[in-house]
Amino acid sequence: MSKRNLIIVSLLLALSLLVGCAGGGQQDAQKKDTNQPAGKEDSQLRVGIVLSSGGKGDKSFNDSSLRGLDRAKEEGIIADYKYIEPKQVAAAEKGLRFLAQNNYDLVIGVGFMQKDAVDKVSKEFPDTKFAIIDDVVDNDNVVSLTFKEHEGSFLAGALAALLTTHEEVEGINKEQLVGFIGGMDSPLIHKFELGYTSGVDYINQTEGTNVEARIAYTGSDPSAFNNPARGKEIALAQYNAGADIIYHAAGGTGIGLFKAAATTGHYAIGVDSDQDWNEPGYILTSMLKKVDNAVYSTVKALKEGNFETGLKDYGLEEKGVALTPLSEVGVTAKAAEKSGDITADDVAKIKALKDKIPADIKDKIEAIKEKIISGEIEVPNYLTQNK
Repeated sequence: MSKRNLIIVSLLLALSLLVGCAGGGQQDAQKKDTNQPAGKEDSQLRVGIVLSSGGKGDKSFNDSSLRGLDRAKEEGIIADYKYIEPKQVAAAEKGLRFLAQNNYDLVIGVGFMQKDAVDKVSKEFPDTKFAIIDDVVDNDNVVSLTFKEHEGSFLAGALAALLTTHEEVEGINKEQLVGFIGGMDSPLIHKFELGYTSGVDYINQTEGTNVEARIAYTGSDPSAFNNPARGKEIALAQYNAGADIIYHAAGGTGIGLFKAAATTGHYAIGVDSDQDWNEPGYILTSMLKKVDNAVYSTVKALKEGNFETGLKDYGLEEKGVALTPLSEVGVTAKAAEKSGDITADDVAKIKALKDKIPADIKDKIEAIKEKIISGEIEVPNYLTQNK
């Protein structure tokens, strides 16, 4: 073979290798990514997360997100993660961009207020995988994790309406009045509210009761999710007006509600995380929004090459929302005792409160849950009704 022909063959071979390694184009939404991040072993995966208002320690939405990452780290699915707490919503975009620029394999934006930021930054970094919690971004590299909060809130409203008519239960007065405290006055929180009041209305229709729900919001900007003092003020006003059970969807502001419940001897219902142990003996249950499970599943899918973009919506049927147990102490409260955050006496108070809930009410809540899952009860969704 001549020297000229040898050079031509070598060039053709090199070109074929390049074409063979190039792979396909960007995958469509809802399709699986069967490849691991380039050049990385499973244990080297890194995740970055930009938290919502209230930040770490809100004992609610953000902490639930971080628990999902903690679980992934403990199981060796990811090497580590970095969280950013922006002081203002506008700073979230900068945090997302920082994580993408530093080659994090998955970048998560927590909360509907980051929708525009995730949309913008994910377009700037098409090769980076993103997730947004509580809203939808329809880009090819984004998975949108949403929840059917209205379904879980319906159960909370039904429970409150049923229990407020049982005057023989300590802490329940003769007034058939329950309360709701929302954080930022926004469509997503109205989704909680409508689910809750629909649960109250359902009990009025099926039980012949006349329970009313008093509604209040703590503000119109993101700071409304981190104002315990205002939460306590509103809760005390509702308790003094005759409410004996108040449900909140207000992030860290809900801590103020719990303080007010303990002060007055009335009851609260927590949200997002298991908050039953925050004021032992005064929080009937919590409407779990299992953000931790959604985050964990997303990271696990990335590790296993099954990461899918598009919308993932979690409800009662998908075990994405639920009430904490009505007859026993939940696993989170037991873990809080083990870690020293609460005492054995606190756990006993939680159990004693669960025991106060009449058995027939617990049975009715379970039956309502099954009717929602089967479709017999259709819970109205504020977001779809008000597009």
